[in-house]
Formats: sequence, C-alpha cells, structure tokens
Amino acid sequence: MKLKLVRGIQTVFRRIHVYRQYKDRLFRMIFHDREELLSLYNAVNGTEYTDANALIVMTLKDVIYLGMKNDVAFLIGCDLNLYEHQSTWNPNMPLRGLLYFADMLRGYIEKQDLDIYSSTRISLPVPRYIIFYNGTRDVPDRSELLLSDAFDDTTGEAPALECRAVVLNINKGHNQEIMDKCKRLSDYAYFIQAVRDKLNQGFSLEIAVDQAVQFCIEQDILADILSQNRAEVMNVLLTTYNRKQHNRTLREEGREEGREEGRCEGINRINELNRRLLLDDRKEDMLRAVQDLAYQEELLKEYGL
Repeated sequence: MKLKLVRGIQTVFRRIHVYRQYKDRLFRMIFHDREELLSLYNAVNGTEYTDANALIVMTLKDVIYLGMKNDVAFLIGCDLNLYEHQSTWNPNMPLRGLLYFADMLRGYIEKQDLDIYSSTRISLPVPRYIIFYNGTRDVPDRSELLLSDAFDDTTGEAPALECRAVVLNINKGHNQEIMDKCKRLSDYAYFIQAVRDKLNQGFSLEIAVDQAVQFCIEQDILADILSQNRAEVMNVLLTTYNRKQHNRTLREEGREEGREEGRCEGINRINELNRRLLLDDRKEDMLRAVQDLAYQEELLKEYGL
C-alpha cells in the first residue's frame, strides 16, 4: 500500500511539471556521462582537466516529500559542484542549493569519517553552484542569486547563512565562449531552440518535436542521444504535456511578475517619501504616515509621488 502511495505521488508530481521536466531530463541524460560532464566543467571554469575518473558523482536521489532532485552533483579536486538546469525563472534556487549542499556535505563527512566535534578544524570541499537557465525570460549571460536576499532582515547585520547561485543563460546566442568549449551544451541549446522555432511556426507539439528531433539527428546535433532515446523524449512531451495548462501557467507567472513589480514600485514610492520628509525635517509627519495610510496618501500627493 505504501509503495503504491509513493508511486502515486511520483506520478502526480510528474504530471504537474511536464514541460519543464522534459528539458531537465534531457539535460541530465546528456551530462550523465563523465566525459561530457568534465567537458562542461572545463568550459564553465576555464580549466583543462582530462581525467574523467577524477570526477566523483554525488547526485542526490529523489526526495519524495519535497519533490526535489538535483540534476548533477560531483566532486573534482577541491570543488563540490552542483549543476542545476532550469527552464523557468526561480528566485528560490539558492534555498534549494542550501538544502542540497547540506545533504551532500553530510554524506561527504560520513564517507570521509570526519569528526565535526574535533578540536581541530576539518577540511571541506568548496561548494560551487551553477544554474543553467534556458527559459524565455530575458536574462543576462551571467547573473547571481543570493539566499540572503530572501531573509526578512531589518537589522542590517550579515546573516549567518549564505548560498550563492551563479545563473548562466544557455539559450542559443548566449555565453558563446562556454558554448564553443562544450559542444554538447551548444547542441543542447540548438535543439531546444529548434523545438521553439517549430512551435512558433504554428506546428502542433507532436510535429514540432518530431521535426526538431529529425533535423538535429540529420545535422549530427545530439544525434546519439536523440536517436537512442527518441521514444522517451517524445513520450515525456506528448503523453503528459498540456498546452492549455502550460499557457495558463505562463499567464499566471506573468501576472505574479506584474504584482511583484507593483509591490516594488510601491516600496520605492514610500522610501522616496520618507527620504524627502527627513530632508524637510518632518519626522513627526513620517511617523504619523506609518500608522495613518490616508495621511500617507496625502503626503504622496503633496510631494507628487
């Protein structure tokens, strides 16, 4: 009974995240091979490692109750690397990264038989967190997400925890230097763009994916992966992808972004009002405005904000 329940939870979770996961699964499929993963690491870091056996895979298994699984995690040299693929913008990735790294470091400590209660400091690998983003949102080639940005901190003191995620835009035409050094990543970006192009031309999902797969195979772009796993790639898309639901999700995300922009605009107006009140030595008016929203609106109009 418990096994059926777990399988049921997995099935529901898969259905919820279909369109996002088909690309995530393909990403993991491509870089499951150590040689390819090492090539990706070298391209991102500007290194020239050649021994794939020096790369120790540490990818976490499914955590059912959270619906979480990292894409690729590995140890090489002194670096503990976490590589995640994202097709939608997610500002909460640093929090996920913190949870992943906590589990991986716990496993590392146990495997190395390290004593965290020792009077001497133990040596740990350096966490490196990279997010490969290929969604439709316009983002720069490289950006950062910080866990500390999520903390509701009013003291101004540095938080006890931090997790920094480096976001690399891997859409076609971005991060060309990295693409030139890692053909697999470049081919992956090309294939995803080929699917999008077919959809934009008005083809149904089935025809768009089929034509993109066939074209890429003919052009020797991910030919081995797409040929051997063609049925799986097609099946993940066609059996569970709900275009109307996906479009509805995009609209909801768009509305949420609009609400977030509105909140930010409101905060900026209040901050500007407070700044001007302080400059005009109107501290009492500022304090009154905090408790009297009607009076706050009067002040906003007075200052033309």
